[in-house]
Amino acid sequence: MSLNPSGAQSPATAQSAPRDVPARFVWHPRNPSAPLTALVTGASAGIGAEFARQLAGRGFDLLLVARRATRLTELARTIESEAGVRCTVLAADLAQECGVAQVEAVIRQLDNLAILVNNAGFGTVGQFVRSDPLRQQEMVYLHVMAAMRLTQAALPALLHHRYGALINVSSVAAYIRLRGNVNYSATKAFLNAFSETLHHELQGTGVFVQALCPGFTRTEFHSTPDYQNFKPHTYPAFMWQSAQKVVQRSLDAVGNGQVIYVPSLVYRALLLALQTPVLGETMLRVGGRLAQA
Repeated sequence: MSLNPSGAQSPATAQSAPRDVPARFVWHPRNPSAPLTALVTGASAGIGAEFARQLAGRGFDLLLVARRATRLTELARTIESEAGVRCTVLAADLAQECGVAQVEAVIRQLDNLAILVNNAGFGTVGQFVRSDPLRQQEMVYLHVMAAMRLTQAALPALLHHRYGALINVSSVAAYIRLRGNVNYSATKAFLNAFSETLHHELQGTGVFVQALCPGFTRTEFHSTPDYQNFKPHTYPAFMWQSAQKVVQRSLDAVGNGQVIYVPSLVYRALLLALQTPVLGETMLRVGGRLAQA
């Protein structure tokens, strides 16, 4: 089913959470008479599509947002058939003001919204001084402004019901700041700081925040023209994760006290090593050479 702000349907009355707010997020069984909704951006492929599948498996109706309407519709039909939940698709470009405003308008009508996954994003490779200014602007708008505005639009309903989760898909690149990756690292660092600070504001409200920081993940992310010179084989197999594992671990960890969540022991160890002055500097130099190779 497609949705646009002018033709949006009135949402079902949301299932209210108990007034005693639990210390961590509780995954309630699906209530067929008052199902809760999860909104996933960048849902047409990769980590976003996997969030959609797994949230449907946990009983949530879905609002799927991405630019590619055909891919969204195909995914929605598959999920509805397999999981028996209701999927609504909304084609919108969140790197543009009009796209963000479109999704904001829909969110404000959803009084049964319980989960927001800000997953939409992209990366570029190359020296900042020679990069396309418009492409860099779109990245900043998508990773920063869109995530911030959709979160702010979603919060009133979540706080009213004292139940919900906000998942911002960040990256270990927030900490591994390599040459040729300036704005990607910077915007992911913003998502981490935004999530941590928002977590402090929301403590005790029943609304939980997570900044998910995966490393290399087997998706279409590196298959775009921006990564035409990227060589996946340069990096060992143990550095690559499946989208299925990344999302499963993320959802299992919501509300467990780890606002910044790295779903891989390998990358947790790597981030610890980077904090060691001499070793960390050496690793960044080597990583920078690999990225530019």
